[in-house]
Amino acid sequence: MTDHTSTSLGEFSPRDLQILKRLERLPFGRPQIHLLFMGGLGYTFDGMDGALIAFVMAPVMLLWGLTNAQTGFLGSAGMLGYLFGAFAAGTLGDQIGRRRVMMYALFLYAAATLFAACAPNWPFLFWSRTITGIGIGAESAIVAPFLSEFVQKRIRGRFIASLSGFFSFGFFFAAMLGYFVVRGSPQGWRIAQVITALPIVMLLWWRRCLPESPRWLLQRGRPEEAEKVVAGMEASFIRRGVTLDDFEKVEMPASGAGQAGTFLQNLASLWTRRMARTTAMLWILWFTITFAYYGFLTWIPTLLVKQGMTITRSFGYSLIIYVAMIPGYYSAAFICDKLDRKWTIVLYLLLGGVLAYFLAGARTGAMISLLGFWLSFFMNGTYSGIYAYTPELYPTAFRATGMGVASSVGRIGGLSAPIIIGFSYAHIGFYGVLLICGIDLLVGACAVAILGIRTAGKSLEQIALAGMGAKL
Repeated sequence: MTDHTSTSLGEFSPRDLQILKRLERLPFGRPQIHLLFMGGLGYTFDGMDGALIAFVMAPVMLLWGLTNAQTGFLGSAGMLGYLFGAFAAGTLGDQIGRRRVMMYALFLYAAATLFAACAPNWPFLFWSRTITGIGIGAESAIVAPFLSEFVQKRIRGRFIASLSGFFSFGFFFAAMLGYFVVRGSPQGWRIAQVITALPIVMLLWWRRCLPESPRWLLQRGRPEEAEKVVAGMEASFIRRGVTLDDFEKVEMPASGAGQAGTFLQNLASLWTRRMARTTAMLWILWFTITFAYYGFLTWIPTLLVKQGMTITRSFGYSLIIYVAMIPGYYSAAFICDKLDRKWTIVLYLLLGGVLAYFLAGARTGAMISLLGFWLSFFMNGTYSGIYAYTPELYPTAFRATGMGVASSVGRIGGLSAPIIIGFSYAHIGFYGVLLICGIDLLVGACAVAILGIRTAGKSLEQIALAGMGAKL
């Protein structure tokens, strides 16, 4: 009887090894770009809906006369959903497939957002936003590991980091909705949520065009289906006159790490002796960045109003901060294959922590905007690296579980941040809130620097074996 609770090595069959080599030798082209935009659009709408609450909170607080504590709980509603959604997506993604989880998540998110737009009171809005968060959390946790399994090692870092960059477009669109729609009428916060539910029409596209991961299919003993997916991608290149390299020249380990297991076996695999270091590092990383990120971004419009600015001006400053996300994501995507994911994350966390310290002492609107821009730049660049790094560090057998659970742990940080800031702002002020965020980012940087491993230029199978301490 096989013990799935220990991460074991197993020889690939000749057919499986051939399929993996064929997948790894594919050049970058239309099939991968197609997948990038399919997953990226999902991330765009996820980011837009998740960020919208920062703009909804201010008018809703005035509409229903919410206290700081109630506003904090409302800000955490989506994060509460993210926690359960990410956990469920990761564990189910390894059991029933990445593709099915993506489609279920998209439907749940869009339907719940429509209910949130009709909320008659703040408890109804809270629970609707929680269910919306389940869908968003599930989708954000499953897309990165899914797409990472399609891309060859030399560009995987840039590809997945660029995928996560689509979140930035969503945050930017959320800022635009906040500035032009939410503040435009008393019902603007409802109209904005209806707009964010529109991606439900993407289900028709995904159902027809989205393939299942070949690596997952091989792991689950379905080589015929995996071969069909890879052959389809190869045919796409051949039709366009692209000559494919000889797959026999591709370096690929003859054995793989991990065996397909049950829900509980996959969870146990995260904390085996060989995987505990990786899991501990990722949990610390996800918790610290998500705490700082949502502590800063969820509350920034409200904090600026409390600093004496008008709602109109606070939305304007927030728009500048959200614009910074786009170059932040893509700057990290550009360097993460050169500098390696590990050191890209460390660099961006350290710079983010320093900027949070200086922002805490800012007193003028211009300085808040400038420092807020760069803090947003580096925090989002960190996320770009994290979304590329996390799926790489686990074997295919429990890659989605590892990503989903780490993301779920991060959501605990995001869940606690608005509540802690809501309760503590009166005691520590704007300075104290941002100082906490800065220290938090420095803790994350130390964890990655000490416990992380390098992944650039290695196939997923090579990284999995290296993470277990196996000799390649």
